[in-house]
Formats: sequence, structure tokens, C-alpha cells
Amino acid sequence: MKFDKLFKGKLIKRYKRFLADIVLESGEEITAHVPNSGAMTSCIEPDCEVWVTFHDNPKRKLKYTLELTKMGENLICTNTGVANKIGIEAIKNGTIKELQGYTSLKPEQKYGKNSRIDILLENENKKCFVEIKSVTLKIDDMLAFPDAITSRGEKHLNELCEMVNQGHRAVMLYIIQRTDDLPFRLASEIDKKYAQTFKEVLSKGVEVLVYQSTISLEEININKQCKIEL
Repeated sequence: MKFDKLFKGKLIKRYKRFLADIVLESGEEITAHVPNSGAMTSCIEPDCEVWVTFHDNPKRKLKYTLELTKMGENLICTNTGVANKIGIEAIKNGTIKELQGYTSLKPEQKYGKNSRIDILLENENKKCFVEIKSVTLKIDDMLAFPDAITSRGEKHLNELCEMVNQGHRAVMLYIIQRTDDLPFRLASEIDKKYAQTFKEVLSKGVEVLVYQSTISLEEININKQCKIEL
């Protein structure tokens, strides 16, 4: 996925979850939308380098969107909506080999209890429900999910399990949106209930995939499978 034109700056502060004050290289101070409801631990801090996109849409209150941050030598895509886009791309171009063999790919389909599945894959005989989560948290020398308590994420796991009970295939796909080349695990110290539910649904047939992405100032792409430590 190609990024729109990026503007570099430094973070002043992030607040109210979805707002960030930033000073651009031009010296202009802006407030950008932060498309990330998580804690963003380990991927943002005052004075870190950031990159934003500009959107000249009269319907938008905030013209800038935070896309990337840099911590140490690692670039991080903090826009969680990107995960779905590159996940779809990686299925269509064959990078995610485990999700091949389907004739139809439909995003954002209604299912479960008033939910939408990120991707529904279908062929004549089978349905595969794919839920995607963006991973940006680093704990010590591992990448982890979630970075905050997520009752919504737990609900998604249970709904995937229900699809398995109904005879369908269900896959939890974690997409790492930072350039650290590290193994992945569940952050049970942050959300013990989510980690417990994860183990329960895996034992009942829900599959898990973890894929790493490459990130530059021009584009972000899924490139390889990542090791998961259970």
C-alpha cells in the first residue's frame, strides 16, 4: 500500500486518544487525528519523529492524520485502519498462503452478534471468516497484543469460535505494523481475560496467523510470517 504524501514533524503530545499536537518541519504547529484507540505504548512519546498525511476535505475538522512514528531505528504505522488494507492486498497477491483457494473476498460483512467480520472468504463449498488486528506494542524483546484491555477483541474471538461451531473456517490474523524483527505473543499481563479466551478458542479450532510488514516512507506491505510464542 502506497502512502499519500507524508509530512514530517515532531510530536508535542497525544491526548484524548484521537488527537495529537505536532510541530511540522516548516515550524507550523498542527493538531492531527490519531486513528488508533489503543494505549500506543512503546510507539509514541513526546519529541519522537512522526509523519502525517494532509486531507483537504471540507467535511473534515482535522486536515492531518497521523500515519507513522519512529522509535529508535524502527518505523511504526500507528494507523490501525491500514492493517485491513494491507491484509486484503496480501491475500489477493498470494503473500498469505494460508488464505488462498477462495473465489470471493468481501470486506466488512455482517455476522455474529451485531458485528462485522473484517474479511469473508468464500468458494462453492466453504466460508472463511478472518478477523484482523494491528500490532504495535513492544514489550522487552517481543511484540504483543493487545496494548490495552479490549472487551471488543474478546467478543471477536468468541464470534470466530461460533463460526467454527457452525462448520466454517475462522482465522485470527495479527498484522505487525512496526519494523522490529521480533517474535509475537499475547500480552496477558495487560488483558488476562483476552489471553485466556484466545487459548480457549484456539483449542476449539480457531486458527491464528501472524504476519510482519515492511515499512518505508513510501509504502507498507506484508512480507512474511512471524513466529508466535504461546
